[in-house]
Amino acid sequence: MSANGSPTGQQPTATYDSAFLKACRREPVPHTPVWFMRQAGRSLPEYRKVREGVPMLESCMRPELVTEITLQPVRRHNVDAAIYFSDIVVPLKAIGLDLDIKPGVGPVVEQPVRTRADLARLRDLTPEDVSYVTEAIGLLTRELGGTPLIGFAGAPFTLASYLVEGGPSRTYENAKAMMYGDPQLWADLLDRLADITAAFLKVQIEAGASAVQLFDSWVGALAPADYRKSVMSASAKVFDAVAGYGVPRIHFGVGTGELLGLMGEAGADVVGVDWRVPLDEAVRRVGPGRALQGNLDPTVLFTDKDTVEARAGEVLDAAAGLEGHVFNLGHGVMPNTDPDALTRLVEYVHTRTAR
Repeated sequence: MSANGSPTGQQPTATYDSAFLKACRREPVPHTPVWFMRQAGRSLPEYRKVREGVPMLESCMRPELVTEITLQPVRRHNVDAAIYFSDIVVPLKAIGLDLDIKPGVGPVVEQPVRTRADLARLRDLTPEDVSYVTEAIGLLTRELGGTPLIGFAGAPFTLASYLVEGGPSRTYENAKAMMYGDPQLWADLLDRLADITAAFLKVQIEAGASAVQLFDSWVGALAPADYRKSVMSASAKVFDAVAGYGVPRIHFGVGTGELLGLMGEAGADVVGVDWRVPLDEAVRRVGPGRALQGNLDPTVLFTDKDTVEARAGEVLDAAAGLEGHVFNLGHGVMPNTDPDALTRLVEYVHTRTAR
């Protein structure tokens, strides 16, 4: 514990004692904390205004713009944590890979990674490669006061899927073919990506992030046996690399009901749950010693206020026996979501769970 009351020497006492970080540490909280994946983004008119004419990857490299976008949902919704505005392919772009985020498509890689020779293009990430991240987080931590900032990165499997497929995929046929047909090349690829991801998270933590989330967006495409054999060690390597910082580590994936226990075993302090598994069942699958995050279906926000509150209440009821619970959606905020619905949802959860 440092003189300012934080265990790492980086977080002020007000941040360390926030409801969000307390819930992550499975400590008593004044209310259930709330934040939303993709809370900083296309659902906000102020976001669309500041992003007008600015390509996605460029917007991730402008510290002042990143700061403004990250702060927007904190101001509007009164959420309990900010999520650093970036994209999971930013560290890959930073090490020199030829890729872009195409509107309506997503990340597209000019030269997919398919052979051992392609691994040579995946060099180590240095803090200098992403100096704009350090600058942006410095600006943010001064503006956020006691509100924690969550850093994030893409998990090795999801990054590998984009690199091998060359872009988004519904089947992951090339990535799975490598995993099944050339397991050593696959293992070496994920190990290299684990190092890059860990380096990216370290930059964010050292700049002042209070927690980190590893997004394994597409890992739900795997069976548990394949996850354990071919993916889990790479995710664990990332979590182990940042364990010494003492910040909560969150692990989230989509369609991962069958993987929840394994995702916890990989090293997460908090396991994110999508909307497919009730939290009272999720805690049985994850086991003791970890907090849970989630898990309202994002589409519920397109209904009326009473329905939103009723469905949110069901989530809170399912979470009633948990050691630690962070309220979130079961995936990201959808672009056409009414921002006022999110603001009302935060207020409802805070009021309903006030202690």
